[in-house]
Amino acid sequence: MEQRWQYEGEAREAGYVRVCGCDEAGAGPLAGPVYAAAVILPVEAEIPGLDDSKKLTEKKREALFPLIQERALAWAVAWVDAAEIDATDILSARMKAMQLAIDQLEPPADFALIDGNRDRGRSSAIVTPHRCIVKGDSLSASVAAASVLAKVSRDRWMVQAAEDYPEYQFQKHKGYGTKLHYEMLRIYGPSPIHRKSFLKNL
Repeated sequence: MEQRWQYEGEAREAGYVRVCGCDEAGAGPLAGPVYAAAVILPVEAEIPGLDDSKKLTEKKREALFPLIQERALAWAVAWVDAAEIDATDILSARMKAMQLAIDQLEPPADFALIDGNRDRGRSSAIVTPHRCIVKGDSLSASVAAASVLAKVSRDRWMVQAAEDYPEYQFQKHKGYGTKLHYEMLRIYGPSPIHRKSFLKNL
């Protein structure tokens, strides 16, 4: 587990005190918001089974969700909805959601580890002092924790949306472009929570 704390350790050695990990979920789906989470973990906190959310089963993510919230010094979740994604662009929406999550942390973070290699879009950017880490959700415990909170929060939102728009069966595909989802789109057309800018090939 020790190497999973390398980036947090380097930030602390540089003089930062509260280092958060930040990740987003839902950049690719055709429907629903993009979610982001930011998490400050205690130094080398023990969270058994913590990993990149994409490597975990839904059951494991759900089990880790309250554990991360309980062990974290601070955590926050934020999102940008489909209408704003369409009005701006998905990269800007991702950056805005991540910065919103960082801004909600209490106590606040003085440094952020950002998953991926991008820190700005056309209309939004990460303004907290930060470092981008490619595959951060696999390499940093804090980013992995954020990836789980973002993914679970977004999935729960999509399951709730399935009750409002049952014909699309969002609980099955969470808004991603599966064969079933495209079939439902062809039958019913887009709903109010679909990203119209993602549906140009229909």
